[in-house]
Amino acid sequence: MNRSSAARTLVVLASTALLAGLTSTVSAQADPEPKAPEDFVVLSDVDPTILHDIRYRTAYNFIGEPIDGYRQPLCILTEDAANALVEAQEIFLEQGYSLKVYDCYRPQRAVDQFVAWAQDLDDQRMKEDFYPRVDKSRLFADGYIAERSGHSRGSTVDLTLVELPAAEQRPYVPGEPLTDCAAPRDERFPDNSIDMGTGYDCFDTLSHTLDPRIQGEQRANRLLLRETLEAVGFVNYEHEWWHYTYQPEPYPDTYFDFPVHRRSVTP
Repeated sequence: MNRSSAARTLVVLASTALLAGLTSTVSAQADPEPKAPEDFVVLSDVDPTILHDIRYRTAYNFIGEPIDGYRQPLCILTEDAANALVEAQEIFLEQGYSLKVYDCYRPQRAVDQFVAWAQDLDDQRMKEDFYPRVDKSRLFADGYIAERSGHSRGSTVDLTLVELPAAEQRPYVPGEPLTDCAAPRDERFPDNSIDMGTGYDCFDTLSHTLDPRIQGEQRANRLLLRETLEAVGFVNYEHEWWHYTYQPEPYPDTYFDFPVHRRSVTP
């Protein structure tokens, strides 16, 4: 082989290697995101009257920033859970209320972010609002944070009630002064829901559904939510007035990690 042929051969080999490397990189970057099973739906497609306030898509949550995996402000649920909410919504609409969902299906990557945040004891930026009376070092022991969440199985929802017509609700401005989530309603961050005694995601025993300190209208509101949801198949988590799981769950032992995005439920 003469020198010119050898040089051309080296150029071809180098180009082939470069192309192979680029193809490998593009292939790695193009790995598809996990998808939801076929029986998961977007709640607004099933019932557009149910209100949404998807907190983990925003900076107004106990971490203070949008949460990993929440690509769109959607509520995704198993079809069974979504249909049960439709039944409950029909009952509430007749009484002048609407359901409002705060969180539905939650990707495992979001739960992992919660766990990492809970282990960082120096990050206390949202303490004054969401856990003013709880030492952050006790969030695991007290059950506020866990490595697995029923939300990731697709049939658990965090929700409340809004009196109709729904009042406007201003957005949270990062860095604004925080207020105790268990303060009187007029002092808490504005939420257009009816008064449940605490705000959503309030890490406090006052959030226990039947805490004896919650009486009067606040207790009646919690019971209205619980009794109606239980009648259509949901079970309340007793430590959080807003937390309900549809039973029987289609996926009781599976923790999904597809992102909250319409593409996740599109064939």
